[in-house]
Amino acid sequence: MNYSFFRSSALAGLVTPALASCLLLSSCDSKSKATEADTQAMTADSTTTSAAGEVKPSGPKPAWGPNLKPEMQAVIEEFMSFKNKPLPELTAVQARKQPSPADAAMKQMQESNITPPPMQVDTASRTLMPGPKARIYTPKAGTAPYPVIVYYHGGGWVIATIDTYHASAQALAEQTGAVVVSVEYRKGPEHKFPTAHDDAFAAYQWALKNAASIKGDPKRVAVAGESAGGGLAAAVSMQARDKGVAMPKHQLLVYPIAGYDTNTPSYQKNSETLPLNKGGMVWFFNNYLRSPADGKDPRINLVAANLKGLPPTTIIAAEYDPLMSEGKMLADKLTAAGVKVNYKLYEGTTHEFFGMAAVVPEAKQAQGVAVADLKGALK
Repeated sequence: MNYSFFRSSALAGLVTPALASCLLLSSCDSKSKATEADTQAMTADSTTTSAAGEVKPSGPKPAWGPNLKPEMQAVIEEFMSFKNKPLPELTAVQARKQPSPADAAMKQMQESNITPPPMQVDTASRTLMPGPKARIYTPKAGTAPYPVIVYYHGGGWVIATIDTYHASAQALAEQTGAVVVSVEYRKGPEHKFPTAHDDAFAAYQWALKNAASIKGDPKRVAVAGESAGGGLAAAVSMQARDKGVAMPKHQLLVYPIAGYDTNTPSYQKNSETLPLNKGGMVWFFNNYLRSPADGKDPRINLVAANLKGLPPTTIIAAEYDPLMSEGKMLADKLTAAGVKVNYKLYEGTTHEFFGMAAVVPEAKQAQGVAVADLKGALK
């Protein structure tokens, strides 16, 4: 089945920088009604839009998602219209060229005449050290020093880049008032485990040591990530604890890859879901891990790791996601280890919903929870 984040060149003209900036912002507003020609074009497409800013699905719910929220279903319909090839049929290079769920959501935003607000952050690229690079998002409002969030994007340690997740980093910076360091870690299969994990921890250490140079406060640093990036964020916290490095004040884990068992209840229930399914996860493991033995490493198999002493944690989960079971298991084991956990499961959503606040109401709610927890921890 299909699972890809990377924007294809075929969609480059469709997704403008302003539209990408809007994707994760809950403040995006629809400003004007579609013209008659636009309405006809949208009716002929895979979704039906009845009013500016309102997106509705055009067909029946998929067999695997009988309780999908309407807006989520509309995004999935758009994603299916790209006719991506299943990941197991592709090389990593080929997979990186396929359009993503974010592309589907942004296409719907354009068709719905959703106008993005002006950016409230400045951006700059930095080379942190040999290996990882980063994009720094600095709030235009407020007074330095700002708190710092080190953010790790998703993509199964194989696909996607900081460009793919630009809107996520921007949204966190604008809504929390923090400097966000969005890390471009190296990926498999060119760079096998533990390269991405080593890069993630090195980037966190860089942020601690260089916070002042980016208008940040080294005493108020959190980590955050989505999917593979959520797993990286948790692994960074564990390494900080084990190596005597200053701990993050909080960790935001959005549907993290937290285990190596592909036979959990949610893997079985969601074996055919989109955009992520069992076949896609097996492909990711095969492309990043050196051997099955790496799957037992605590940095991969978080649910079997020593979780004592980790920072307060927010975990966001989706119903139609093979990673749902391990996310809940991680929350339960963190709680048992004495860690304060705020776990939120959003029914009717799929993997990748968090980045679709302009289209999917549940994403706006999830972002609100994440931002409130981060702001509370970074006071």
